Amino acid sequence: MSDEFRELLKKVGSGVHTGKNLTRSEAEAATIMMLQQTATPAQIGAFAIAHRIKRPTPEELAGMLDAYDRLGKKLTCNSQPAIVLGNPYDGRSRTVPVTPITALILATAGFSVIMHGGERMPTKYGIPTIEIWQKLGVDFASFSLVQSEAFLSKTKIGFVYLPQYFPLAHQLVPYREQIGKRPPLATLELIWCPVVGQTSIVAGFVHPPTEERFQKTFILRKIEDYTTVKGLEGSCDLARSRTAIIGIKKPHADFERLLLHPSDYDLGGKDLTLESEPLAIEEIRAVIEGKKSELMSTAILNGGFYLWRLGICQTIAAGCDCAEKMLIKGEIADKLSQLRSFREEIRTEQGK
Repeated sequence: MSDEFRELLKKVGSGVHTGKNLTRSEAEAATIMMLQQTATPAQIGAFAIAHRIKRPTPEELAGMLDAYDRLGKKLTCNSQPAIVLGNPYDGRSRTVPVTPITALILATAGFSVIMHGGERMPTKYGIPTIEIWQKLGVDFASFSLVQSEAFLSKTKIGFVYLPQYFPLAHQLVPYREQIGKRPPLATLELIWCPVVGQTSIVAGFVHPPTEERFQKTFILRKIEDYTTVKGLEGSCDLARSRTAIIGIKKPHADFERLLLHPSDYDLGGKDLTLESEPLAIEEIRAVIEGKKSELMSTAILNGGFYLWRLGICQTIAAGCDCAEKMLIKGEIADKLSQLRSFREEIRTEQGK
């Protein structure tokens, strides 16, 4: 048992009247003790549920991210800025995701895009991003750090796979099942930046207070280039069925609120239900191959917004036109083929 951790646990777990918030340095220390298993399983589980009930403060989130920075591996990206897409690690279970398609669109436009996450995870056990890439013929899970950086440099696409690059964090995943709720670590993951170099972070969220915490945490961390998206299932994917609530922060500028109405771009409609995972993969493949569908409209909306947000296109409408042309002309399919080809080169090298 860790006596030091017990004192921090007492602070967050003492209830409304006597409980206290942790300082940034205390939150960092607590996170390190959990990651390194200095704290016992009972202490870690108690802390996770108590901290969830209390809700993490921006100072605590900043300290937890400091711990991740200290102990987790990061990809080095020489192409600036790198776009980091922060999606919930427990995946998607209700709607078909387009994050991989968005990544391919941005990479085709010349941006480096990094995603991060793990395998299937509680509490939702939805299809994770890594698995979608595997079904598309690109398996990031077996890459070493050096191979991932080479892949990123060659293709503009990277993935930080938790079990491979941050096993200390991965070993805490079973606690999510045992406590039955997402712990604050699940909030942290949406704004974690496992990249060395200049970045632009995109963080999905569900509840407005979460976005407010993100903003304050970014200030504490001196991060000035980010986007917050009230996306599908808390992801970076904009919905077609409702107005998108988006926050935009650019360097040396104030935070801006954008309410994006898909119908303004003739892209309103229903979000495609995830009826089965094989069918979802077929739908994603069809969009990449340039076949028109309901999901293609979602991909165009997302690609168009992010092309505008990153300064490739002057308007969102122009961005949507650009994304559609990339898809219809086969540029996105060609980009995926490049990823598959380079993946085979790496696999051949591994076999030698």
